[in-house]
Amino acid sequence: MSLFNRGGDELPRIKALPKRRARIISVLDVGSEKISCLIARLKPRLASEMLPGRTHTIEVIGVGHQRSHGIKSGVVVDLDAAEQSIRLCVDAAERMAGLTIESLIVSVTAGRLKSHSGSAEIATSGEIDRMDVERVLGMAARVPLEERRVALHSMAYDLALDGEGGLDNPVGMTGSRLGASMHVLSAEETPLRNLEAVVNRAQLMVEAFVATPYASALSTLVEDEAAMGSACIDMGGGATTIAIFQNGRFVYADQVAMGGRHITMDLARGLSIPLADAERLKVMHGCTLTELMQDGETVQVAALGEDGHDAPVTVARSLVARIIRPRVEETLELVRDRLASSGLGHVIGKRIVLTGGASQLAGLGDTARTILQRNVRLGRPMGVSGLNPSSKGPAFATAVGLLIYPQVAHRENVSAPSIATVAFNENTRAGRIGSWLRRSL
Repeated sequence: MSLFNRGGDELPRIKALPKRRARIISVLDVGSEKISCLIARLKPRLASEMLPGRTHTIEVIGVGHQRSHGIKSGVVVDLDAAEQSIRLCVDAAERMAGLTIESLIVSVTAGRLKSHSGSAEIATSGEIDRMDVERVLGMAARVPLEERRVALHSMAYDLALDGEGGLDNPVGMTGSRLGASMHVLSAEETPLRNLEAVVNRAQLMVEAFVATPYASALSTLVEDEAAMGSACIDMGGGATTIAIFQNGRFVYADQVAMGGRHITMDLARGLSIPLADAERLKVMHGCTLTELMQDGETVQVAALGEDGHDAPVTVARSLVARIIRPRVEETLELVRDRLASSGLGHVIGKRIVLTGGASQLAGLGDTARTILQRNVRLGRPMGVSGLNPSSKGPAFATAVGLLIYPQVAHRENVSAPSIATVAFNENTRAGRIGSWLRRSL
C-alpha cells in the first residue's frame, strides 16, 4: 500500500506483538555505505532483570548485507541502483533463513529529522480511566508541523495529575486535571515517499519506519543509562545522529550531515588514491591520535591512475592520522553544539554512548571524551542471538534496534486527524453524532 493512500495517519504503523506466540520480524537498515537486512524470530519471554524493557527474545535466522548504491546520506538518489542493492540484500537474508518475507521495518536517516514538544491538559471527573489517558495523549500529540512534514514518532515523556508530574500510569488515581507532555519526531515526507517507493519496487512493503537514532539507542543503551539520562551518538557513513533519553523515554533527536564517508573522501583527496583504497586505509590503519603514530611507520596504497599500473604510494601513518583527525574533530564539535542547543545537557550528564560503523575508528573514543567533555563508551547491540561475530559490532546497532522496536512500539501515541476539520451534515443521524463528538473534544 502506498504511503499516501492509507487515509488518516499517513505512515505505516506496526501492530502490537502477540503476547503468547512467536513472530517472524524482518528489518532493513538503509545506510549510505551499506544496506543490511535481518530476519529474526521473536519469542515471548518472562520478565527479567536483564534488559527488563524487552518482552521477547530475539533470534536472528537470516542476515544479508550489501554495499549501498543509489543512497546518499540516507536519501534515495537512484531508484534503480537502490532497488538492486535492496533486492540482493534481502535475497541473501531470505536464503539464509529459508523463507520469503513480504514486509520490512525500515530505518530512516533522511528527512531532516526534527524534534517537537507537545502538551495538553484536560479536566477529569474524579477517578482517571483509560479513556482519559488516551484522550490527553491524543491531544498532546497534535503538534503543528511545517508543510510536507509528517510525524515519525510520537511518545509521551511525562504525565501529570493536578500539577504533580512523573506519573507512569495514572489510571485509577483521583484528580481534577490530567496533563501530558509529548515528544514528536517529524521528517520530511518526500524522502520517506521515495524510500517506500524503492522498497515497493523490490516487491516488498514497509511495515513501519523507525528513525535511525531511536533504533540505535534501543539496541545499545542499558536500562540505567536510559533512566538516568544519556545520549546515543550513531556515527554512520553519511550522517551522525543523536538520540537523548530521559527517565527511560526518547525525548530528543538530531543529526549532523557528516559521517565516515567524509573521512574516506578526505583521505582519497589528500593522498590521491581511489575511494576503495581510502576506505581500506581508514579501516586498517586510521587513527585519530597523532601522538600514537610515528613518522617511521608507513603503509603502501595504490595510486590514483587510469590504467591501475602506477607504482604504489608509500604513506606515513602519522599523515593518515593528521588527515583524519580534523574531520573527526569537526564532526564531534558539531555534535557537542547540537547537544548544547538541545537544552538537555543537564539530562545527559556525563553519559555518552558512541555507536555506528564510523565509531570503530582507533582512538575515536579518547578524542570524543576530550571534545565532548563526557564519559564515552563504545556501544554494541545487546540482547540478540544468532549473529556471527562480524555482525555484532556497532555497525549493526541500528539493524538490531529495528528488531527491538516492535516490543516498544505500543508506547507511541499517534494523533488522529482533527475531527474539527471535518464538515458534518446535521440532517443525518451520523452527521449529528459527528457534530456532537466535535463539540465534545
